[in-house]
Amino acid sequence: MQQQGQSDQEKRADTSFFGQPRGLSTLFFTEMWERFSYYGMRAILLYYMYWSVAKGGLGFEPGLAASIMSIYGSLVYLSSVVGGFISDRILGSRKTVFYGGILIMFGHIALSMPLGSIALFISIVLITLGTGLLKPNISEMVGDLYTEYDNRRDSGFTIFVFGINFGSFISPILVGWLGMSYNFHLGFSLAAIGMFFGLLQYVRGGKKHLPSSSLYPSDPLEPEDVKKLSVKVGLGVIVFALILLLMNVMGSLNIANFITLLSVIAIATPVIYFVVIISSKKITSTERSRVIAYIPLFIAAAIFWAIEEQGSSVLALFAANQTNNNFLGFQIPASWYQSLNPFFIMLYTPFFAWLWMKLGKKQPSSPSKFSLGLLVAGLSYLFMVIPVALFGSSAKVSPLWLIGSWAIVEVAEMLVSPIGLSVTTKLAPKSFESQMMSMWFLADSAAQAVNSQIVKYYTPANEVNYFTMVAVAAVIFSIILAFLIKPIKKLMEGVN
Repeated sequence: MQQQGQSDQEKRADTSFFGQPRGLSTLFFTEMWERFSYYGMRAILLYYMYWSVAKGGLGFEPGLAASIMSIYGSLVYLSSVVGGFISDRILGSRKTVFYGGILIMFGHIALSMPLGSIALFISIVLITLGTGLLKPNISEMVGDLYTEYDNRRDSGFTIFVFGINFGSFISPILVGWLGMSYNFHLGFSLAAIGMFFGLLQYVRGGKKHLPSSSLYPSDPLEPEDVKKLSVKVGLGVIVFALILLLMNVMGSLNIANFITLLSVIAIATPVIYFVVIISSKKITSTERSRVIAYIPLFIAAAIFWAIEEQGSSVLALFAANQTNNNFLGFQIPASWYQSLNPFFIMLYTPFFAWLWMKLGKKQPSSPSKFSLGLLVAGLSYLFMVIPVALFGSSAKVSPLWLIGSWAIVEVAEMLVSPIGLSVTTKLAPKSFESQMMSMWFLADSAAQAVNSQIVKYYTPANEVNYFTMVAVAAVIFSIILAFLIKPIKKLMEGVN
């Protein structure tokens, strides 16, 4: 086991995993299996919800199913706030990740049982909490493998994201084929097995290759803090319960309105969190400046994720209902298109990893990469306008349109996702390391909260307007961000 307090020189000297620290290998494979389980489940969940009961589904209305998919994704990333706090203040990152993996595995096991909507909602709770514990902390541990100014950092995170996408690529093919061709519950069972393999890898490799500092919280709770925390949590639960009671009395407590309530919470949470961090007495003036610089990057990330995450809802519906999936007599399962996202990430990753290493200190700044990425994301939706405008909303079009749209948006992801992970760890105040990583995932949470409201309006009749309006919003903010690059870099206080 590596010694606590590993020196900067020792960190730079550890190059045993393709030029990266050996601990990256453990985290790479753990996250690969976790994403296998999660994205395998998501590849078939939309269809499971809106297919008829006779076909093995739950019979939900498609618009509602898409809205549930979005708010589910939002809650998964919203819970990262809890995960970051538990890691920083109570358990340390290594234990927090382990317990998260356990909850995720049991969430998939719940879905594998033929218990209808009850199992669905139980699994949502378990996987939401589990992912919240796992996601921000495993990424934070990747950042801890490097010194603040190690030029390998962006390349290391790019490799880490490759592992995420490798697991995400295989799972829709295997879980999707098993779930949609035979039985949805068999598909969910395979997702549970994937998470088990991830836990096995994590326990074995963690003891040997992860810093011992990950076993301890970076900012442990003091006895007086426990009482304050208990009061805050108790008040939050009471307020939430009273809101639900009021909605019930008014006759407005239904799934749609409950989703709206959760959306408001998901959007408000990062706003409150920024205020708390910036006003904290635990951070220095330099750290405060860096957090302020992070705000426009956060907004850009949220807009990007709003487009990218609609691949599992809007584009999934397009794949099932408006795409000609017959290829040489073989019927392509609609779930297989979910593998396009990770496929293109894996295809592009070697190039971008090489590019950032080649450019070194000459590479574009993080704000510049974000601005360009947001522009490209907008273009991916403008691309989807073309087939609908040419052939109409009732025609089944070539799969090449979907493939092309994903090929474009994944260029944007290479400019935003690994760079965002990296810049978050670099801009994070020392007392809020894991919680700042939670902020990165809150961008995705806020994005999907917005999606849960707007995907309900996606129909074949208004596709052109839908794709166009989302694309234009992304392009406009990309231009605004381009003009803000210099002041953002100044606020970043030497971090690139």
